[in-house]
Amino acid sequence: MSSSITNITIVGTGVIGNGWITRFLTNGYKVTAYDPAPGAEEKTREAVRSAWDYAGKLGLKEGASEENLTFEEDLGKALAHADFVQENVPEREELKRSVIASIDEHAPKHAVISSSTSGILPTVLQADCAHHPERVIVGHPFNPVYLMPLVELVGGNKTEDSFVDKAREFYEGLGMKPLIVHQEIEGHIADRLMEAVWRESLHIVNDGVATTEEVDASIVYGPGLRWALMGPFMTLHMGGGKAGMRHLLHQFGPALKLPWTKLEAPELTDELAEKVITGCEAQTEGVDMQKMEERRDDFLVELQQLLEKYWPGANLTTGDSKEAVQGGDKT
Repeated sequence: MSSSITNITIVGTGVIGNGWITRFLTNGYKVTAYDPAPGAEEKTREAVRSAWDYAGKLGLKEGASEENLTFEEDLGKALAHADFVQENVPEREELKRSVIASIDEHAPKHAVISSSTSGILPTVLQADCAHHPERVIVGHPFNPVYLMPLVELVGGNKTEDSFVDKAREFYEGLGMKPLIVHQEIEGHIADRLMEAVWRESLHIVNDGVATTEEVDASIVYGPGLRWALMGPFMTLHMGGGKAGMRHLLHQFGPALKLPWTKLEAPELTDELAEKVITGCEAQTEGVDMQKMEERRDDFLVELQQLLEKYWPGANLTTGDSKEAVQGGDKT
């Protein structure tokens, strides 16, 4: 637990907000939640109960308890003692700017204000903050937050490095893998990469080349297996044999000019939407979504345990990556 952070306030308790709450609680923190939506508290407590055992498989910190969650109906009171604020309201720029400005007005000046936005620039988010815009950052996670380790950290034009550093240390203490994005860019890094695959997937379905199930299979049984360990660059580096990327670019570089991909997304016509919707529904026919989530979470727990055995790649220099990683830091 971070020595400078004790109390956490969550603003917005949808899927992402509830995932953050679970992660914070399992790491022994006290969490105050604010969400004016009807039934928000009941939905959150049910979400935490549902995710608790899965999050616990990655380890529970001292003091971890579902009882450390309280709801507050007044935003000012919810923020009164906050050391760290995680904002998760819907992805609408005007709404987020307004909410973050209100958080800035009420939160203690030392508190970090971190937005879970998947694409809005932090400079835009902090534009209406009249008090301490220097503590506003982006802390973008991935679903399910209580299991997925990546969090992208991005500062805006007015953000001070000390708050980014404080957030990085805090997230690392949660067992996460903070990735500092040094240059603001819409969609940050991971979402931009996912968006590229998503757009191409829509073209393939739209053109009748493959169904949604076939597209998914092409990733699951192909590049997805390698990406989980190496990412796109190291995967292709190994594809170049002993000469690595040097040989691969020489041999396959010209193919980058071939019209293999369509960078612009296709028009989301009613026909395409129906293809995507019916395809996904066919893939999951007769399967309850709760069962799908449980299957996903079981897989992510086991996959992360396997990943810890073979990663980080830096330990390859020891000559035995598995031995090196097993003896290293598991946070």
